[in-house]
This record gives sequence, C-alpha cells and structure tokens, in this order.
Amino acid sequence: MTGGGFTTSGNDFEAKITPIVILSCMMAATGGLMFGYDVGVSGGVTSMPPFLKEFFPEVYRKTVEEKEVASNNYCKYDNEKLQLFTSCLYLAGLIATFLASDITRKQGRRATMLIAGFMFIAGVAFNAAAQNLAMLIIGRLLLGCGVGFANQAVPVFLSEIAPSRIRGALNILFQLNITLGILFANLVNYATNKIKGGWGWRLSLGLGGLPAVLLTLGAFLVVDTPNSLIERGHLEEGKAVLRKIRGIDNIEPEFLALVDASTVAKEVKHPFRNILKRRNRPQLLISIALQVFQQFTGINAIMFYAPVLFNTLGFNNDASLYSAVITGAVNVLSTVVSIYSVDRLGRRMLLLEGGVQMFLSQFVIAIIIGMKGKDHYVDLSKGFAVLVVVMVCIFVSAFAWSWGPLSWLIPSEIFHLETRSAGQSIAVCVNLLCTFVIAQAFLSMLCLFKFGIFLFFSGCVLVMSAFVLFLLPETKNVPIEEMTERVWKQHWLWKRFIEEDSAKAEKDMLKGDSDAIASD
Repeated sequence: MTGGGFTTSGNDFEAKITPIVILSCMMAATGGLMFGYDVGVSGGVTSMPPFLKEFFPEVYRKTVEEKEVASNNYCKYDNEKLQLFTSCLYLAGLIATFLASDITRKQGRRATMLIAGFMFIAGVAFNAAAQNLAMLIIGRLLLGCGVGFANQAVPVFLSEIAPSRIRGALNILFQLNITLGILFANLVNYATNKIKGGWGWRLSLGLGGLPAVLLTLGAFLVVDTPNSLIERGHLEEGKAVLRKIRGIDNIEPEFLALVDASTVAKEVKHPFRNILKRRNRPQLLISIALQVFQQFTGINAIMFYAPVLFNTLGFNNDASLYSAVITGAVNVLSTVVSIYSVDRLGRRMLLLEGGVQMFLSQFVIAIIIGMKGKDHYVDLSKGFAVLVVVMVCIFVSAFAWSWGPLSWLIPSEIFHLETRSAGQSIAVCVNLLCTFVIAQAFLSMLCLFKFGIFLFFSGCVLVMSAFVLFLLPETKNVPIEEMTERVWKQHWLWKRFIEEDSAKAEKDMLKGDSDAIASD
C-alpha cells in the first residue's frame, strides 16, 4: 500500500490522495505555466519601444515618435503584423491539436506532453534570437504547436489520474499554472523594460525557456494514466499504476470499470466520426460552447494586451506594465479560490457567479471610459485610472475562479473514454480558433468600437450565463466513467439524446436477431 495521503471515497471508488498523484499533477500542470507565460509576455514586449522599433516601425512611429501629435488614441496599436505576432501562436496550436489527439490516444498522455515540451524549447530559442519578423513568427508557430499538444494532453491527464472527489481541484492546477505563467511574464516584462540598451525584450522572450524545461522534465518523470495504459492494451501495467496512485489494495471496482470503458473504446475505429453520434452530441455541444464563451468573455483581449490597453487609456509605459502585474497577481489568487471551491460549490455555481461579476465590471469600465476617455485623450485622472484598474481586477478575479479553469475542466471529464481524446482535441481546437480570432481582431475592434468593446463583451457574458443556467448539468464528485448514468440521463434536455440513441440501438439489435431467426 502506498504510504502517505488521506482517504477519500467517491460514490463508487475508494481512493487515497497519494503523494504520487499530487506530484504527477503538479508536474503535468507546468504545461499551463508555459501557455500562461506566452499569453503574458506577448502583450508586454509589444508595448516596449525597442521591440517595436526593431520589428514594427510603423507602430513605433505612432506610439513614440508621433506621441505629441494628436492622433486617435484607440488606434495607435492597430497593426495587422503586430496582431499576427500574437495570434499566429494560436493558429499553429489549432492545427497541431489534431495530430496531438491521435498521439494522445495511441501513444499516451505522457508522450504528448513530452513532445509539447520540446516544441516549447525550440520556439523560445527562435524568439529570443530573432533577427527579423520571420524568425519571430517561426518561434511563435513552434510555441503554438507546443500549446496545441500541451492543452490536448494535460487536462485529460489531470482528470484521469485524480480521484473523483478532488478531480476539479487537481485539474484546475493547469489553470493555476496558466495564471502563474502570466504573472511571471508580467513581472519579467516590468523588470526587463528598465534594461538599458534595448535588449530587454530578448530576455523576456528567452525566459520562457524555464517553464519549457520544467514541462519537459515533468513529462519524463510522470507515469501515464491507468485509463491510457488500459486503452492501449497494457492491462497489468495499468492495474499496477492504478494501485500505486490510489494507495489502496481494493482497486478492482475501478479497474473493471476502466476495462469495460476500454473495451467499448477499442470498438471505435474512428473517434471523430463516433463523436458526432446522437448520444455524444450533448458533450460535444457543451464543450464547443464553453470554449467559444471563454474567449468571448474578453479575458484574453485584456491579458494579451493589458499593458497596451492601459497605455491606450493614458497610463505611461511603466505604469501600464505595473498595472498588468497587479491584474496578474489577482488572476493567481482568484484561481486558488477556484481550487478550494470547485468540488464544494460545484461548477454551475462558480460559472453563474462569475458571469454576474464579469458583466457588471465590464459595464462599469465602459461607462468610465465612455464618459472620461476621448479619441485624443491621453491622461485619465488618478482617481478614474485607479477605478479602471480595480474594475479590471474584479473582472479578472471572476474569470479566474469560473470560466478560466472550468472551461478546461468540464470538457476533460464529460466524454466517454472512446471519444475523450477526440473531444478534448475539438475543445482545444475551438478554443485556439476563438483565441486566434480575438488576438488578431482585438486591436482593430478597439480602434473601431472604442469603449463599446467592453459593452460587446459584457453582452456575450449575459448569453453564456443563460446557457449555463439552462443547459449545463452539474458534474462535481461524479466518477468520470459514470457521467452517462448520473449526469446526462438525469438532465431535462440531454436525456432525450441518450434515451433515443439507446432505444434506437436496442431496436436495431432486435431487428438483427429477428432477421437471423428468419434466415434460419
């Protein structure tokens, strides 16, 4: 019996929370650290004059050389190449996730995380040594491939290895690491911006190698999940790993459930085709909707471009980076709140509360900027500037304990084993597609909508909150292989898909039997 830990028992499967589970989850979740660093560092370096002067001279002229000339403050960063620098990472991740899905299923979650680590390291090297825009873009594309592989494997790994009672908390380690990565990037940007000689941006981009190395080492050290081992035919190894991570001898009930799920999974030769079947549509629709909604909260628009956004509102360069550090710290602390509460309060409660908070904060930001900000206004009063930062922090905190982590947690826990890799791949793909759209369009939208951009995102928050209220079932404390019986068959709408599909399958079986009898 594995030493350490304390005992928890889900509705079906007893388990201890063992050190190896905690360590494995911490190691795997460093994929989020790299992702978060990429999100945070891009906004910071794109507000640094030396970086702009070297790679984006048009933006440099508008923001530095023509600073005294009255120009539209909302449009000074509106540049397609600058937006491409940020957004191309997510386009590459979108494409890479399809390959990652196949590798995750056939080679395991651990192998996929290892590939992600190597891609991250290569991308960091290109970015830190960049001599022209082409090298920058190549580096961002490699980082994007790493993001696609990591986001495919890590949430599934965390959901499968964790006991059901703390699955939410351990899975949110991925989101916590994203927020830590963003905070780390903001702190690095704030420090490197003060370096004389104009090379601070290289250090900002190069320090992304630290989380990249952590992810690679972590992938070497962790064990693969029992679900993946059993699915690939390694029954004895899967059973041994299950006994090791659960810390008990009586693992037969969970082991048999995994074997049954694996038997069904092996019958599915085309998971992407199978996921379109009627009984899988509720999970597919919810996963897609959560990814779309997560990006249309406006969070990545704020986190990508926080320094740029604060600069646009009249903060000087140091103050804008400092404000981004504050929001990054709020992001981390609020994610810790989610880890504590997700398996107590449930997924729905956090999503609904977060929606209300995000709506109100963005609405207030829009009013403040609409009343006090002008097209050529370059300096908010101190009181209003502080109020904007406070409202941004309230918005970020709400996202960090609701839509941030739960949009990754829920898709990783609701699919059947035979469609889990395909489902996660689609979820990651949709997320990265929407992230690409927002990253590529936000600065142009800011130029066009001005303060109305916040009204646009607050309207989206209303729509997604209504979706949660009526269509999202609660999944807290439900064993991952028991979702169909305990979640989907109990929901007022989704049970129709499950029951009708089951009835159709039974009818087809009876028809087959009668045809066989008739032929005899």
